[in-house]
Amino acid sequence: MKQIYIGNASLFRLLVVPTIVATLSACNTLDAYETNDPSKANVSQHEVVQNYISLAQQKYNDALVTAEALEKTVNQFLAEPTDARLGDARSAWIQARVPYQQTEVYRFGNEAVDDWEGKVNAWPLDEGLIDYVDASYGSESDENPFFTANIIANPMIKLGGDTIDVRIIDTNLLANTLHELDEVESNVATGYHAVEFLLWGQDLNGTAPGAGARPASDYSVTACTGGNCERRRAYLSAATNLIVKDLKDMTESWQVGGEAYQQLIAKGDAGGLSTMLTGMGSLAYGELAGERIKLGLMLNDPEEEHDCFSDNTHWSHYYDAKGISNIYRGEYLSTQGTLTKGASLSQLIAQSNPALDAKMLAALATTERAMQAMVDEAAKGNTFDVLIGENNLEGHQIIQTIVDSLVAQTRVTEELIVALGLENLELEGSDSLDAPDSIQK
Repeated sequence: MKQIYIGNASLFRLLVVPTIVATLSACNTLDAYETNDPSKANVSQHEVVQNYISLAQQKYNDALVTAEALEKTVNQFLAEPTDARLGDARSAWIQARVPYQQTEVYRFGNEAVDDWEGKVNAWPLDEGLIDYVDASYGSESDENPFFTANIIANPMIKLGGDTIDVRIIDTNLLANTLHELDEVESNVATGYHAVEFLLWGQDLNGTAPGAGARPASDYSVTACTGGNCERRRAYLSAATNLIVKDLKDMTESWQVGGEAYQQLIAKGDAGGLSTMLTGMGSLAYGELAGERIKLGLMLNDPEEEHDCFSDNTHWSHYYDAKGISNIYRGEYLSTQGTLTKGASLSQLIAQSNPALDAKMLAALATTERAMQAMVDEAAKGNTFDVLIGENNLEGHQIIQTIVDSLVAQTRVTEELIVALGLENLELEGSDSLDAPDSIQK
């Protein structure tokens, strides 16, 4: 992906403006937050950055708790591989995505998070590396010699003239040997999407309704389907365990003295604000509007669907947008019902420019309504892959409305950057938005 520079008139211009927001005295009450009235609640840049850290701590802990619940249901499924237990594991996977997606706004601007993120949410993946695939998947790829390596079926694989021993499937093999094997990014061996594929199997419905339909018997020790059930069981167990382990690492990274915490604090308060806005703008524009949504719409390609095996993409996109809103509003409601709420960018902006704050809140609300329209369609069976189908003009409009709202939201984020006097701030771009003619169908 290319980067874009944010400026007043164009997403491609460099910002160099004087700082105009002063550090203000602290006075944070819930009622004042609700109104965003600067006469009732003045907040400092430092308080806003500290609350950003508090939100990270709560979000990653919540993601860890739901990942541990996923691991528990997977273990129960492996102990009793029935359709009901498989359904429980799939539900736990979907639930685990709720808090995790709301952390993705931390990926951009936080080096520790960006370096780590590929372990847990790398996408897209060539599932033929992991397990059996339908003939329609193909048998080879110019970019990936391990396109159909099928680790579960093959205890030895070839890399050039060398043989790689994959007889023992465990966390070490997945994390240290197979993940991004041969430096190919689509060789995703770990994370949510590897587990998603193992729970659902391929979605062979194209842009018609329906998700993957892997049978529970693929994990049976007595009536195995798909072959190699013991190795498939080992893979699912190891991959789920790695999600928990990696989330423990990131949860610790945000604690006082942790890597992510220290990196952010070292930037100072203005640098912390820059990180927050980098996350908001890059996720909204280049990643979500561009790579995850507009590209799939342009190509009418279900392979560009983020949660492509489970057809859970509508919720993944919804909670990505929610995560951006969380950062601006300074709040997060966990899946356990715990509310983390404190000094916010919204308050900080409202102190000097209440009209701009209202404009940003309105833009966030517009995006949420657009996302909700997609979620409502998914409840009718019209999931993201259906909506981007070649001849689904009504679906295209629903998805395009989301893209437009995210782009408009990013334009207001530009104004926030100017208002806060932040210099040389870079946001992620996407060819699907910035150079659509370069996209090959």
